[in-house]
Amino acid sequence: MGSQYRLLTLFADGGLMMYPLVLCSMISVGVMIAKFFTLRIAHKGTNRVLEDVDELVQRGDVAGAIEVCYNTPGPASAILLAGLRRIEGKKLNDGELESAVATVGTIELSFLERGLVILATIANVAPLMGFLGTVYGMVMAFAAIEAAGNVDPALVAGGIKVALLTTAAGLVIAVPVNIAYNFFVTRIDQLVADMEHGASKIMSLAWDLERDGKIEIVKSGT
Repeated sequence: MGSQYRLLTLFADGGLMMYPLVLCSMISVGVMIAKFFTLRIAHKGTNRVLEDVDELVQRGDVAGAIEVCYNTPGPASAILLAGLRRIEGKKLNDGELESAVATVGTIELSFLERGLVILATIANVAPLMGFLGTVYGMVMAFAAIEAAGNVDPALVAGGIKVALLTTAAGLVIAVPVNIAYNFFVTRIDQLVADMEHGASKIMSLAWDLERDGKIEIVKSGT
């Protein structure tokens, strides 16, 4: 209970700038939780779906491979699904498969990066907001000293302490948000590698099926 009152006191002493800082912290926590689970689900089962699709297509069960991709969440599955749906038609225009894979890849990457701008903005802005609150607090502290007419060390120290609260709050918010941002960027890079693997897999499958005469790729001008 004492620590709760202590936090409330620090919040009140920090002044008006503490309100947007608390709002930033709440938004960042929400984004980080959502992003963590989104990326976790996106990566889950990627290696398995690549192996299953390869095996099913080699057996000629394109419909089964499509079902596996449809039931497996993730960007790699989405790319495989886009390619398999075109392969299922047995006849492709030259460049159609590459275009479909590239389009889905762009959409999936945009989805994966959603929310990163918010985290990056908060990581950059929170310390600046804290510093702004500190500057404002220092101005108010010196104004109080000027009004008092004498330099009281306790008054000076108290004013500086209160002024620095917003800087501390801004850094407390920015540090974990920055760490989370870098972690998510690393995870997205791994998922991009999965997407590239999926694109390479579907292109290889298409070439193998064309070579075996199971699908036809119509070249431009023919």
